[in-house]
Amino acid sequence: MKFNKFFLKFNSLNRFRILRFKKIYYKMKKNLLLSILFSLIIFGCVDNSKKINKLELTEGSALNEGVSQERLLRIDDYLEKSIEDSIIPGAVALVTRNGKIIYHKAFGYENFSEKIPFEKNDIFRIASMTKAITSLAVVMLWEEGKFSLDDPIEKFIPEFKDHQILDKFNKRDSTYTTKKAKSKITIRNLLTHSSGMGYGFIDSNPAMKAIFTKNNKKFMKNGVMCFCDEDVKIQNIIKNVAKYPLHHEPGEKWTYSVGLDVLGYLIELQSGLSLSDFFQTRIFSPLGMGDTQFYIPKNKENRLVSVQTKKQGKWVDFEDERFNVNYPISGSKTTFFGGCGLTSTVEDYAKFMQMILNKGKYNNAQIIGKKTYETLVTGQGYFSSWGDSESSLAFSLLNEKDFAKGVGGSVGSLGTGGYWNTSCVADPKENLIAIIYKQTQNISDPTSGVFRRLVFQSIID
Repeated sequence: MKFNKFFLKFNSLNRFRILRFKKIYYKMKKNLLLSILFSLIIFGCVDNSKKINKLELTEGSALNEGVSQERLLRIDDYLEKSIEDSIIPGAVALVTRNGKIIYHKAFGYENFSEKIPFEKNDIFRIASMTKAITSLAVVMLWEEGKFSLDDPIEKFIPEFKDHQILDKFNKRDSTYTTKKAKSKITIRNLLTHSSGMGYGFIDSNPAMKAIFTKNNKKFMKNGVMCFCDEDVKIQNIIKNVAKYPLHHEPGEKWTYSVGLDVLGYLIELQSGLSLSDFFQTRIFSPLGMGDTQFYIPKNKENRLVSVQTKKQGKWVDFEDERFNVNYPISGSKTTFFGGCGLTSTVEDYAKFMQMILNKGKYNNAQIIGKKTYETLVTGQGYFSSWGDSESSLAFSLLNEKDFAKGVGGSVGSLGTGGYWNTSCVADPKENLIAIIYKQTQNISDPTSGVFRRLVFQSIID
């Protein structure tokens, strides 16, 4: 009996120990799983935080972002030498990678004769860099269902019906004959410079230049359709432009044009806002672009830089009898063109381009959807007559031919530039933005291309 009792007690004790061991084991296992889960949550949050931070530009270290600080300093040497050799009077440059500002410097003088130095927050005329912002606005309305990209523009601006192509031109009096176009101008044509329209006073065809100038004088000083400080109505200008003949059939090829100015008016028609107000409420404010506008307010006028040119080997203020160079701070400040006219800083434009690299998101704002972004940056099959770059709906695209020539950046890099010597490239593959602003006219200047090359040679990861 004692033995049996002992045996039972022994077994009970062992069962208790086994059960206790199992309880401890499962508790430890549970705690381990919880620890792992907690760690994943914590690290996940940290990682997610990093991703969120990358959606908004912040100061950063070049080395931490896979860029050699030593190699970046080659930019300093090059730009300082270019100023010393009087190739440029000065510049402001900015480089970002992975959403971090790793280079931001000012060089030389914005007014050489008065020795006024460039500052990093100076405001520049960005001219045709306005076009990319207008293109963004167009696809914003497109993704809202306002229109199709292949809708004919005459659907919204009836004056574009029955378009004509230039046939013969008389130099003596600027009269001309035309032939009827077979195709209609679409919104996509206007976005990609394939509409056949010309570009006024900078048109490559003297006949088209003369036609623009002669007819636009009804509305604007000397017929120049940009850089405006006059009190003119955009609808009158665009409806007048609709009457001008085309270079060629719509969709036939790439010809630089006033297409984005036409689309600026379309944005006003479809949104019920002025182009300036649309930009401000839908793009600039959400992105924190506080120094980007068509016309500069009084309290910022001192930050607008001078336009410089060279005469007899010396830097002087540039003047043009066709328009007022100081249009951002003068005149009526009432006319907004989609193809030119904005003023901005390098940092503001970097915010815009970082939003593009973020596939439409920046500063907790979703400006466009991911698939809309893909539509915006996809090549459209039209190639610039200035080179091999393919046109997307908003940017020039570096292709394999450009890459083989040694143009800086990865295949698919997005480029834009402006009349007053400003330029920008954004590389989606490297998550890198490079911007250089100068403010010059009528000079030979290779510095933008070299700057671009120097930026990309600094990548070491």
